[in-house]
Amino acid sequence: MDEAVAAARRAFDHGPWPHTPPAHRAAMVRKLAEYMIKRHPEVTAAVTAQVGALSKIAPGMTVMGTLSLTRYADWSDEFLWTEKRKTVLQGMTGYVVQEPVGVVAAIAPWNAPYLTMTQKIAPALVAGCTVIMKPSPETPLEAYLLAEAAEAIGMPAGVVNLVPSQRGPADHLVCNPGVDKVSFTGSTAAGRRIATVCADRLARVTLELGGKSAAIIRDDFPTHIAAKTLARTITVLSGQVCAMLTRAIVPAARHDEIAEAIAAEMRTIKVGYSEDETTEMGPVAMKRQRDRIEGYIARGTADGADLITGGGRPNHLKHGYFVEPTLFGNVDNKSVIAQEEIFGPVLCLIKSDDEDHAVALANDTNYGLYGSVFTTDPQAAFRIGRQLRAGALGQNELQSDFSLPFGGFKQSGIGREGSIEGIQPYVETKAMFLAGDVDMSVM
Repeated sequence: MDEAVAAARRAFDHGPWPHTPPAHRAAMVRKLAEYMIKRHPEVTAAVTAQVGALSKIAPGMTVMGTLSLTRYADWSDEFLWTEKRKTVLQGMTGYVVQEPVGVVAAIAPWNAPYLTMTQKIAPALVAGCTVIMKPSPETPLEAYLLAEAAEAIGMPAGVVNLVPSQRGPADHLVCNPGVDKVSFTGSTAAGRRIATVCADRLARVTLELGGKSAAIIRDDFPTHIAAKTLARTITVLSGQVCAMLTRAIVPAARHDEIAEAIAAEMRTIKVGYSEDETTEMGPVAMKRQRDRIEGYIARGTADGADLITGGGRPNHLKHGYFVEPTLFGNVDNKSVIAQEEIFGPVLCLIKSDDEDHAVALANDTNYGLYGSVFTTDPQAAFRIGRQLRAGALGQNELQSDFSLPFGGFKQSGIGREGSIEGIQPYVETKAMFLAGDVDMSVM
C-alpha cells in the first residue's frame, strides 16, 4: 500500500498528469473505454464467476461500467475548469479555477465491482488526480483488467495503481497521509471508520453507503402490478443492491391482499445457477453473506414478523449459496429487519394508516439512499418524493440513471457520483486575483 501511495504521489507531485489539459485527460479516459470494450467478455465472465450475477444481466452491468468512462470524458468537456469573474478589487480580474484534489484511494465493493470502480476512477482521472484502486478481495478481476487497460493505452506511470487487499491493508491505505481523498462504496460501518480517519487529517471523502429503501404503495396503485414489481425487484442480483426496495409501506386495509399477491409471485421465480438462461434469481455472492441473510430471517421470525413465504434454502439446489425469495408481513418498522440492511432477497411489508404516516415510516430510518412511490399520479409521486429524506426517487419501480447524480442522505453517504456533478468532489476550487487578462488554457 505504501509503495502504491508513493507511486501515485510521485505521479501527482512531479508528473505531467495534473498539468495535462482537461481535453487530453478526457481523451485518455476515452481510450481506456475503447480498450475495455475489447475486454467486455472477460469482465462479464468475471462478474458472474465472482458475484453470481445472472449471465443474462452481467453484460448490461459491464456496459454500464464502461459507459461511466465515456460519460465522464464527455462531462469533462462541459465542466467549467476555468472561469473569469468580476471582483470588487479595483484594477484586478478574478479567476476561479478547478484543480485536482490529489491522490485518490478508490475502494469498491463486491456486488457491482466494475461499475463502482469506474464511477470512481473516471471522474478522478478527468480531474487530474492519480488513483489507487482497492477492489474487494472477493472481486479483484475487473480492477486487474482496468490496470492492464491503463498500461496498454500508455497512461503515465503512477497515475493508475492497483493493490487488492483484505481489510487490514485497506485500513492502512486510508490512514496513509499521502492519500488526499478516499472514495468508498460499501457498508455504513466501514464508511464510519473511513470518515473518522479522514476527519482526523481533514482528507476529502466521498461515501456511498447502505440503504433501507422504502416503496410507498398508494391506494390508487393496482395490487397485481405492485406485487409483480416488488417480487421481481427484490430478487435482482439476489437482493444485493444498495438502493434495493426492501421495505414496502402499504395501506393497512390492503396489507393481506398485497402480501398474498407478492408471495404468489415470489413462488413462481425460478432460483438456479447463474449460467442457466432460464434462471431468474441466482445465488448470493458468498457463504458469509448467506449466513448473514439467514441470521436476519431468524431474527425477523423471533421478533414476531409473519414469515409469509421463503426463508429457507431451495431444496433442489445442493451446491452454492442460495436463499429463497423471502417475504415478511406485519413488520414493525422499529424492528431489526426493518431498520438494518440485510443485503439479500428479503422484503418487509409495513402497514401505514394514511399517506402522512407512510412518509413518516419511510423516513424513520438511519438511511436515505433511495425511495419509490407506487402511484398512477406523477404529481402525487413528486409531492411525496419531496418529503422523503433520500438521495433519489423513482415512480412505480427501482430506477437508476447514472447520468444523474447518485448518493444518499443521512447514513447512506456523503457526496454524489454520476453526472457532471460527480467531477466536483475530485477538484479543489481556487480563486485568483490578477492584474489583467490571461490565457486560461495554460495549466
